[in-house]
Amino acid sequence: MRKALRSSRCRCEPGRRGGRSRAWAAPDRLVDLVRHKTLAFTPGSTVIGFSAFDTRGYRTVDVRSGYGEWVATYERTVENAMDIELLETLRKVPWRRLRRAADLGCGTGRTGAWLRLAGVSSVDGVDLTPEMLAVARSKGVYQRLVEADVSSTGLEAGAYELVVACLIDEHLRGLQPLYREAWRLARPGGSLVLVGYHPHFIMAAGMPTHFNSRSGEPLAIETYVHPLSEHVTAALSAGWVLVEMQERFIDDAWLALKPTWGRFRNYPISMAFAWQKPEAGAVAKRGHASRRRNDKTTNKTNSSL
Repeated sequence: MRKALRSSRCRCEPGRRGGRSRAWAAPDRLVDLVRHKTLAFTPGSTVIGFSAFDTRGYRTVDVRSGYGEWVATYERTVENAMDIELLETLRKVPWRRLRRAADLGCGTGRTGAWLRLAGVSSVDGVDLTPEMLAVARSKGVYQRLVEADVSSTGLEAGAYELVVACLIDEHLRGLQPLYREAWRLARPGGSLVLVGYHPHFIMAAGMPTHFNSRSGEPLAIETYVHPLSEHVTAALSAGWVLVEMQERFIDDAWLALKPTWGRFRNYPISMAFAWQKPEAGAVAKRGHASRRRNDKTTNKTNSSL
């Protein structure tokens, strides 16, 4: 999933169910799965597929072919409220002082265009779908565009002051490869900004990222659910330090866009993490501090024997 939509071809449009009680069908199903140990939430250890929450039953296609077909209508159906407006709320990212950024899962180039307007001097983009890259290329905002997986981009290591990934995480089976690749690309002191479709909303809505095909058939694009704890675990294990987090909720502005979403008022629909890669000296200092703590623990253990 890359963005939210204005039409029924929306990754985050709730199922058309009557009444508030039916809106909780997906969470109730989640409780049943946990109770019967069908689903576990140990961060980083379990892949949570979307099927446990699916209320639509659409035929599912892979990411590359799905976005390859969706590209024809994609630009006309996205909402800034899902991602761009969240980027604008981040205060710990010095956009105008950033010279070089990598846009992972750049799609048609909406994020890249915003980054340039925000003051980022140069942006490279990576996406799995050539049709999306063609649209991004036509915008003229990227220095370089690469067709590759976001977990193995082939871009230069340590070259970017900013790595950004907007609305792609629900298509990834696991998050650790993404966070590790972003770490590899970022220079010391650099930032990673990740904007995602909120897992709570995915579960509550019971709807995958989807679009209408050329024939009119609604097609789902492969979707996974990643709890916020999984993001934190994956990022910390890669070495990132969290500096800011924002969440977007269904409010009056969203209801003006989606008048039928009243029963979802105050639900979180998207989130943004801002992470920082410590300077080289800080990394070494943290390593020394960690070793000192381990030594103290060992000494205390030995003295108690």
